[in-house]
Amino acid sequence: MRSRIRALALTAACAALAAPLLTAPAQASPAPPRTGFEESDGARWTSQPEEQRLLRTIDKATDRVSVSRIGTTKQNRPVQLVRVGERRTASTVLLVCSQHGDEPSGRDACLSTIRDLAYAKDKKTKRFLSRTTLLFVPTANPDGRAANTRGNSEGVDINRDHIALKTVEGRAMAAVIRDHKPDAIYDLHEYGATPKYYDKDLFDLWPRNLNTYGAVHKEARALSLDYVRPAAEADGHTTGTYGIWTDPVTGEPVKQVAGDGQERILRNASGLKHAAGLLIESRVDPLTDAEKNDEALNNRRRVHSQLSALGGLFSYADEHRWRLEAASTASRLAGLRDRGPVYLGGADNDPAEPAEIIEDPACGYRLTPQQFADVKDELGLHGVTVKRDDGGVLVPLRQPARALVPLLLDERAPYHLVTGQPDTDC
Repeated sequence: MRSRIRALALTAACAALAAPLLTAPAQASPAPPRTGFEESDGARWTSQPEEQRLLRTIDKATDRVSVSRIGTTKQNRPVQLVRVGERRTASTVLLVCSQHGDEPSGRDACLSTIRDLAYAKDKKTKRFLSRTTLLFVPTANPDGRAANTRGNSEGVDINRDHIALKTVEGRAMAAVIRDHKPDAIYDLHEYGATPKYYDKDLFDLWPRNLNTYGAVHKEARALSLDYVRPAAEADGHTTGTYGIWTDPVTGEPVKQVAGDGQERILRNASGLKHAAGLLIESRVDPLTDAEKNDEALNNRRRVHSQLSALGGLFSYADEHRWRLEAASTASRLAGLRDRGPVYLGGADNDPAEPAEIIEDPACGYRLTPQQFADVKDELGLHGVTVKRDDGGVLVPLRQPARALVPLLLDERAPYHLVTGQPDTDC
């Protein structure tokens, strides 16, 4: 503005000379950065150095985005959290991208989405980000992505570590969930097809664990059936339920090959931690002869299907935010009432056996000082509260983490951390 005023003044002063004065054109804003995947038109996946450059550029360009390190892998790579939002909000959605290092399409979808949200100027996006905070873990398994392996550098499947929390990566995600209390958790993966029974462009699945609070379970199904699948189908992608083979003629279920209720998987752990969780799986295998002959074409389809589904997630998060927050809050309050059975097995499509049901749980589990020393860090990461007394440590069930406590401490639970002593005199 000052330069324009100065130019006008000079023009007036020089009018007698009839000499036109030209002002320099305003400099255009720098173009938003592109991912390595975009630069190569899908011929290769974004490298980790390219990811770091992209995130640094975005972090500096706008206050809408902040990048922080939440962990460091065994091979000294950062596990990062990217926060996208206009301000602090009540509604929070966490996106965990590529827990399995050899499933990269979700990661590239996350990276380009972070960039697009960071630079968006339209009113709809600004309004959305003023009411919802998005948290991204863009590369949840950096060592595995570098080696293109399912597990991390120690060969551990991170998506089977959301109870034991033995990996740096699993612990980092548990801390994010504990500290930010997301209302929804969206977990991006890929899968190998089995034509003709199991070959949709995208599969998804909600928490099946029977300890998931009813309203949270309902919202997770709504996210899938009413938003994510319709959004993907509107862009021409086929969808289905993860883990279920279907008859190619009738569409009826044939058998279940995955997708149970075990609590150590993030999809199920999300429900136990009061979030509407959703697993999303894009098809790795080529769909057409053209994709067989052009790897980049296949890669672009994989990423595009993930991006289509993300559109459904964001619509759901915006339109359901009040119901989602209410479900998450009610789930936490249910633990404080300390009522009802706890399930050690089964799923929403597979009733628990009688031996898998604790019909009348004890009011808590008692740990010896040594037991508590062995698991106190994991309990803390899970957000479990404890009471110390002369007899050691009591872990009460009357707390928001009620549904999780027996799964961590009861000897009958398949993935328990330590065997606590049930206490009926709390």
